[in-house]
Amino acid sequence: MRSPALLVIAPLALACASCGGGSDSDDTQPPADQTTEVAEAAPDQPGRPATFAQCMSCHQVEPGKHGVGPSLAGVFGAKAGHAEGFNYSEAMKNSGLTWDEATLDTYLTAPMQAVPGSRMAFPGLKDEAQRKEMIEYLKGL
Repeated sequence: MRSPALLVIAPLALACASCGGGSDSDDTQPPADQTTEVAEAAPDQPGRPATFAQCMSCHQVEPGKHGVGPSLAGVFGAKAGHAEGFNYSEAMKNSGLTWDEATLDTYLTAPMQAVPGSRMAFPGLKDEAQRKEMIEYLKGL
C-alpha cells in the first residue's frame, strides 16, 4: 500500500527540482517557512487549480513576496519582469512580453522556448485545459 504522504510529497519534490533560480546568488532555496506554506496552502485553497501546487514551489501569490521565483500577484496584464524587488534574468527583462491570455498560454506550454535564457526550468503544461484553468486563476491574482 502506498503512503498518502508520499503521494503528496513526491509531486512537490519533483516540482521543486524543476524550478529555476530567481537571483544571481548561490542561495536559491526558499526559506523553510515558505516551503511549509506551499505544502499546507497550495492543494486545497478554493479556486486554486490543483496544478498550481507546482507553481507554489517557487512562486508566491502575495504582492511583493518573492520566493525562488517572483510573486505572481498582478501578473495578468503586466509586462514581463514587472515585479519590483525580484532579480529577473536578462532574457525575461528584455523579452518585451505582456502577460495576456495568448502570451501566458505560449509561455506555460514551454517556458524555455517562449523566453530562451529564462531561469525558470519548469518544463511546461502540455494539457490545454490545465493551462486555461491556470490562466483564469492568474487573472484573479
